[in-house]
Amino acid sequence: MNRAYYKETIARFCADQPSRIIGEMVAEHNFTLLNTQRDAWVGQIELLQSILKNSTGQIYFEYSIPRMGKRIDVLFIIGAVIFVVEFKVGASSFLGADRDQVTDYALDLRNFHEGSHDAYVAPVLVSTEFKGETGVKISQPNDKLFSPICCNGAQLEQVISRVLALATGTTLNVTYWEASGYKPTPTIIEATLALYNGHSVVDISRSDAGAINLSKTSASVAEIINSSRANNEKAIVFVTGVPGAGKTLVGLNIATAHIDKDDELYSVFLSGNGPLVSILQEALARDKVARAKEKGEKIKVGAARSEVKAFIQNVHHFRDDGLANFEKAPVEHVALFDEAQRAWDKSQTVDFMKMKKGQPNFDQSEPEFLISCMDRHKDWAVVVCLVGGGQEINKGEAGIFGWLQAVKESFPRWKIYASDQLTDSEYGGDTSGDNCSIEGSIVIPQLHLKTSMRSFRSENVSLFVKQLLDLELSQAQDTFKELSENYPIVLTRNLDRGREWLREQARGSERYGIVVSSQAERLRPLGIHVKAPVNPVNWFLDGKDHVRSSYYLEDVATEFHVQGLELDWACLVWDADFRYTP
Repeated sequence: MNRAYYKETIARFCADQPSRIIGEMVAEHNFTLLNTQRDAWVGQIELLQSILKNSTGQIYFEYSIPRMGKRIDVLFIIGAVIFVVEFKVGASSFLGADRDQVTDYALDLRNFHEGSHDAYVAPVLVSTEFKGETGVKISQPNDKLFSPICCNGAQLEQVISRVLALATGTTLNVTYWEASGYKPTPTIIEATLALYNGHSVVDISRSDAGAINLSKTSASVAEIINSSRANNEKAIVFVTGVPGAGKTLVGLNIATAHIDKDDELYSVFLSGNGPLVSILQEALARDKVARAKEKGEKIKVGAARSEVKAFIQNVHHFRDDGLANFEKAPVEHVALFDEAQRAWDKSQTVDFMKMKKGQPNFDQSEPEFLISCMDRHKDWAVVVCLVGGGQEINKGEAGIFGWLQAVKESFPRWKIYASDQLTDSEYGGDTSGDNCSIEGSIVIPQLHLKTSMRSFRSENVSLFVKQLLDLELSQAQDTFKELSENYPIVLTRNLDRGREWLREQARGSERYGIVVSSQAERLRPLGIHVKAPVNPVNWFLDGKDHVRSSYYLEDVATEFHVQGLELDWACLVWDADFRYTP
């Protein structure tokens, strides 16, 4: 993948004609080029050519950060330092959001680009019309990541000199740096935004065995869908994955590839996780409005919400629509069910339909009814079940057996495609009996995601927690020592100190918040009300200036609000519902 619109040695860049550089960048730019963007590029080129003429290194314009779906204005490497420069042309001040933006770019490189793990990284925010102090304060960073440096265009040369004076170390090998792996671990919100805006699952995935596995799984599902369409067949596909392997990414990748309602491959991503669906829908809608604004276009938030709600839906809304339009086939030919093992069994579904929907004669499990909705298509249809590992099946949930039973008893013409791990007890199967038999199924090993995609910082966190709760103390101590180098864990009995620590650790827009067990009802004296309703959309999406956001550390979220979502820094508070006794 070509990560930058333009890259060259600094010497050749300074000797190059601005018009030729612009031409190369325009050729890489796949969107409508606004005059403001072109003028900004011209200004950046002229400024940098004037101040870098005596420097040695490499320069990149519009350097891609796929995990965030964004591009760094200019990145250049001089000596031991990676400079990440964000220009705000015409700005006369430095906004907090802009500081966070350039810091986020620097953090992305530090955390996910192997060649940048141990390098000095300097985020620089340039407001071209700033008229304030001429002196720029720059301090030595403890971890080689500088705090965001703010300056105007005239001060940029001085900033570069001061940073280089503080950064002692070996000159970076640019060839190695370019070739080193990019291993992003996007949050589910970041991944959804990036995929919806045209990035592939490969762009936002770690470039190692995990990404290869993810690509193969996505390709296998796509191949089954295309084959079903070509042969007028109906099929159910079971994708399994170890925790953190990216099965949700596979579903989103398929769904975002076919979001045009006029496309026969039109797909819908379904989840029973209400907070997750609401948050992703709102994140997509807000992003859609923001991108339109950047292009000088206008779109109302309500219209944006309506559009994205067609692509990602609560599975219960999909079910209710199928109930209301009993004979009509859904517009989608492909339905992807996240956490499919959580679908309700027949008893739970019948009781719900009788009590809540006024359907006294309903006689199907949730899997059977959902398949029946897709079976209304006269030609072809595909149901993709995404199955997570390591999760208990709760009362009233059908598990994988519910889907297999529905197909074999009610839809025998449907083809079954399954990963070779589906019958493992890890995924709700029972290898001791035949209740989860996949006999007659087409087994495809690539439908199993076997490699965790979690950050290098957090790979052993779940292991540490398990060892701690199992009282395997010596093993837990060893794991903790390994973790503590990159993943700080501290303990306090002072909640205010916990809040202070979170604010001290977080940089840029790294999100932090307080999470607590839903049963921790005796924390009210500390100002923690687990029964007070929290809006997870505001909590996860709103900024630092919004009192209902996680950043304010007032509202707290329970396990029901945060399932499937991520925080960069968390204060986990527990009550007497979590204690050790003999």
